[in-house]
Amino acid sequence: MTSRGLNWTRALAEGAVRHTVPSVLTADVTLGGDVARLVAVVPDPRSPYPRARNGEVGLREGLALAEAVTQVVTGDAHRPEHRRRPIVAVVDVPSQAYGRLEELLGIHHALAAAVDAYVTARTTGHPVIALIVGTALSGGFLAHGSQANQIVALDDPGVTIHAMHRRAAAEVTRRTVEELGELARRIPPLSYDVKDWATLGLCDELMDVANADDPAGEDTRKVKDALTAAVARARRGPRDLSDRLTSPGARRTREASRRVHEALAAQWP
Repeated sequence: MTSRGLNWTRALAEGAVRHTVPSVLTADVTLGGDVARLVAVVPDPRSPYPRARNGEVGLREGLALAEAVTQVVTGDAHRPEHRRRPIVAVVDVPSQAYGRLEELLGIHHALAAAVDAYVTARTTGHPVIALIVGTALSGGFLAHGSQANQIVALDDPGVTIHAMHRRAAAEVTRRTVEELGELARRIPPLSYDVKDWATLGLCDELMDVANADDPAGEDTRKVKDALTAAVARARRGPRDLSDRLTSPGARRTREASRRVHEALAAQWP
């Protein structure tokens, strides 16, 4: 099985692409003066967990992500903070793995381990960049990508970023998929269009490529340049995620969120 996450990791990688587990890949790429670590979740049709065979972030994936990121953090602990390696999360994840087995064995712990590893990397000086090349949905994106200092996404119809799948959102809200689509034309957070998502102030760069499914040549160079710029911005910017509410886009479209955040901060000394 192939996926955009797999194709982009191979296209960007310089040298060997390694498997932490069959569904979690790591590789290195030169970005300006840095050698960055790529981390990706890819399909594994032979996974012993049936609900995690199509690129979902499940039990093994969450723990393997934590291992891959933590290896970079511990390996760079001796380096000055401004020279610690960037970590690029290549994101193409349809969701977390929904299954009774996953719930019984504690998928929440596995995904929390991945989140904690990314947060530790970001707060100890590693620029963490999310490169969204395909689907970024639900708990899969929360565990792999959402904790990045900078988020770069491809401007392509195959890129979807949202809290849940369309059909699930329709069931939860007791609407049809068509009714949700009509609402999304007026309410950007309900939209599945990456351009609408980018207006919320969460996207640091939205970029065009010629072939999002099979990258090569100019597309690869263009993305490497964007990642290099994102690393530089991450090193200059805050290590927390405060800029997600202070960016120009957020100031235009997330005024209510900003007010709620300020009110909660005032009540939580």
